[in-house]
Amino acid sequence: MEQILPVSGLYISSGGEQVAAHLREGLLRGRWGGVLPGRKRLAAELGVSGKIVEAALGLLEREGLLVGQGPRRRREIVMPEGAIKPRPLRVVLMLYEASDTHVHYIVELQHRLIEAGHQVFFSPHSLSDLRLDMQRVARMVGKIETDAWVVVGGSQEILRWFAAQATPALALFGRRRTVSIAGIGPEHLPALLAALRRLLELGHRRIVSLVRPERRIPQPGQLERAILAEMVAKGIPVGPYNLPDWDGTREGLYRCLDGLYELTPPTALIIDDAAIFTATQQHLARRGILAPQHVSLVCCEPDPAFAWFEPPITHIRWDSRPWVRRIVRWADNVARGKDDRRQSFTKAEFVEGGTIGPAQGPADRDFSITGGTKPAVAPP
Repeated sequence: MEQILPVSGLYISSGGEQVAAHLREGLLRGRWGGVLPGRKRLAAELGVSGKIVEAALGLLEREGLLVGQGPRRRREIVMPEGAIKPRPLRVVLMLYEASDTHVHYIVELQHRLIEAGHQVFFSPHSLSDLRLDMQRVARMVGKIETDAWVVVGGSQEILRWFAAQATPALALFGRRRTVSIAGIGPEHLPALLAALRRLLELGHRRIVSLVRPERRIPQPGQLERAILAEMVAKGIPVGPYNLPDWDGTREGLYRCLDGLYELTPPTALIIDDAAIFTATQQHLARRGILAPQHVSLVCCEPDPAFAWFEPPITHIRWDSRPWVRRIVRWADNVARGKDDRRQSFTKAEFVEGGTIGPAQGPADRDFSITGGTKPAVAPP
């Protein structure tokens, strides 16, 4: 069998009933034993006020799940007869890239699944390691014994294959909309269109969307089609220039950027994720092409490192806490034998930073890939 490595170790809307529902779920699956943590600890964990937690605890006391022990004492847990506790699962996380093990929501997901009683492992190879090749993915999966898969950033072909297997799978991100598979991730489209419309307001017409191959193959995804359609609606001709083909490697990205700047430099780049954004920004900066002076840059995801950037990065952000809660709930459903294929989408928003500005006219700069940039005319 393929060797895999073990892992050691809300967006809760306000209101007592919502918090009570979350606590009830944890009680019934045996997350806590004996006594419940105190009000302050629960409030800090859930990100709500102590008053809301106290209201939720009162509801659970009236239901008979908790018994008060007096002032400043934790409430005793009373499990009802016949309460069903899900069996522990062996859950394997197949990441998009090996470095995703350090992403904050992946770390949080590991801890929450373990707290729920499940075993968590990483697959020995990421999707990028396997070059998103379906045959390679299938061979690796066939060598791993598991009860459930969480697949991060899968292509449409890969997610369809997982959906057809006997072992349950959930897609985090990825092209899952037309696939019968459980899934969770942000609803990018409104925020992405807000970013595009802001670029159009700033006079941009040469707008390029840099996305990984799985977003373009076998045909452009919903987000990519929406960007192109919005540009056409504004009278801008579109074609391969606006959604260029590259192989998903670092070297391929650099070749793509160099090719774009040889003849018709884009005035704005909408970039798929933080890793590609950082690589693009660095590659262009080495050639003297800076944001927002020479090109506007938008990243389609948040990154904690952006807090250190100056100017602030223009990006799309979201709250990942609902994802963790949904995946833990999905794992518990699987453990109870439920065929859970529901897909959820969380809100995303456009955050305008300092990496976008008015479009530069085609005569404003003379870009040279080999020699950096130089003014088309001498400055006054």
